[in-house]
Amino acid sequence: TDLYHPTQILADFHTVIENFGTLKDIKFAYFGDARNNMGNSLMIGAAKMGMHFRAVAPKELWPDPKLVDKCKILAENSGGSITLTEDVNEGASGADVIYTDVWVSMGEPESVWKDRIEQLLPYQVNKNVMDLAGKNSIFMHCLPAFHNRETVVGEDIYQKFGLESLEVTEEVFESKQS
Repeated sequence: TDLYHPTQILADFHTVIENFGTLKDIKFAYFGDARNNMGNSLMIGAAKMGMHFRAVAPKELWPDPKLVDKCKILAENSGGSITLTEDVNEGASGADVIYTDVWVSMGEPESVWKDRIEQLLPYQVNKNVMDLAGKNSIFMHCLPAFHNRETVVGEDIYQKFGLESLEVTEEVFESKQS
């Protein structure tokens, strides 16, 4: 739904276990629109599994405060934590997992692209973000990703906004950490 995507989270957490052997104490940073189905579900799942979840986004795109409060209680009980930050450095530093999603969700009108790009461009996952996380971190994305001009949407974004990539750069998307 627009608010939750639990089956994606099961697959994503399986990938984290494959890479780290555990979910407990994993530092998981979600970059982008944190109030959507992916941000919400990742925060809930992380809170239940004892992970340290960071939503890295502008304040106006943070999850619903009531959901955050519920997740903080879950995290306290599981040994995890929930952090909301606008600071990219704080969000990425030492993270095990850097995760992002498309900036405009299914069903949203084309008219929101300009504003969303302006809001989220500082939160693009790029080499600097991955360097802050560290060489053992992994990058994840639930797809589709706008990381180059090789799709109709990617080319359209380039023609309208002059950007080669949006939420993640090609360099990160095609890296060994991805």
